[in-house]
Amino acid sequence: MLLLLLLCAVALGSSALSLADLLSALRYLPWQAPAEAELQVTHLIVWHIRLPRVLAAALVGAALALAGVQMQSILHNPLASPGILGVSSGAALGAVLLLASGWALRGVWVVPFGAFAGALLALLAVVLLTRQRAHRLHQSPLLTLLLTGIALNALFSACTSLLISLSWVEHEVSRAMVFWLMGGLDDRTWTHVGLLLPGVLLGFFLAFYDRRELDLLLSGEENAATLGVSVSWVRYRLLTGVAVLTASAVAVAGVVGFVGLIVPHLARLLVGPQHQRLLPASALCGALLLVAVDLLARLLSPDGSVRLGILTALLGAPFFLYLLLRREPSADD
Repeated sequence: MLLLLLLCAVALGSSALSLADLLSALRYLPWQAPAEAELQVTHLIVWHIRLPRVLAAALVGAALALAGVQMQSILHNPLASPGILGVSSGAALGAVLLLASGWALRGVWVVPFGAFAGALLALLAVVLLTRQRAHRLHQSPLLTLLLTGIALNALFSACTSLLISLSWVEHEVSRAMVFWLMGGLDDRTWTHVGLLLPGVLLGFFLAFYDRRELDLLLSGEENAATLGVSVSWVRYRLLTGVAVLTASAVAVAGVVGFVGLIVPHLARLLVGPQHQRLLPASALCGALLLVAVDLLARLLSPDGSVRLGILTALLGAPFFLYLLLRREPSADD
């Protein structure tokens, strides 16, 4: 399904391509120019405009879905998502800071680098504050982790809003900030795909390496510890992988919500809760979902006015409410 959707996403757009034209363009590599003039235009559209964007959408969807699976297992909560610890808002603050300062004009990699640095610094702040408070007050590390993440999320979001307010007189800068915060994959190139790929591969490797530990964490931290799992070390290692995945996705696509919440549940319906199957299935389902939503965004507004993050929120918010209403209360509630 993913391969078929990738072909459809490359073929469809403001100027639709026939299957024959698409296959003819794909016969040439990106740096090879066809001899026919008409095929040169098709080759440019396929290799340099649509294919990088489609692949970036697939990688972003896979990254957010993998991060969501791990967050729901670490926190024992089906309503958890990658943005709950402030990593997404930290990435947004890092990107907006570079947009406001004018550094974004220095190269295509500057804003992704700022987002990536902001996400990792946000994770570092969450981990340090959690360890200090949990050790001092003897609280549950998971409860402290959640409370710290919520507080930092609010702080980073407020700082981002302040930067946008201060830059409002510069229309182009403020417009770029707002559009970036709403998520989107406009004008993404092979450079962005290259920025995404290492983070997604590293995040998947870290998650798959700890697949057994993720299974054991589902039964509770005490049970996992009795079975030989070093819970604190595994938790921080998994959170590092979540931060890398989320930072890579936000660095390229901006803030795209609800993918990490929806996709793990869909994948569990297909393959069950065992992480050896759940992790690859979630990555594929996340890629499938975001490529489909990005294609819908392109078809609805070729000029990019309908943002990717808006559509994922329109899909994800009702699903979140459905999960919230059907969830049985637990003893912890």
